[in-house]
Amino acid sequence: MAKYYVNKNAQTNGDHEVHKEGCSYMPNSWNLESLGEHATCSSAVSAAKAKGYRTADGCYHCCNACHHR
Repeated sequence: MAKYYVNKNAQTNGDHEVHKEGCSYMPNSWNLESLGEHATCSSAVSAAKAKGYRTADGCYHCCNACHHR
């Protein structure tokens, strides 16, 4: 299980990226909301959407399997 976080700030396309702990592209800590531990990036993205980040998407670098845009 890994820890995941969602960027509270949307990108220019409106997506809120989900990052796995340790990602070199993770934003500053004050822009992150913890999603807890997950076995897969897809469950982390689902958790972000359940928290209200409807446009959550996986980071291209650390959650590529969940990156769709």
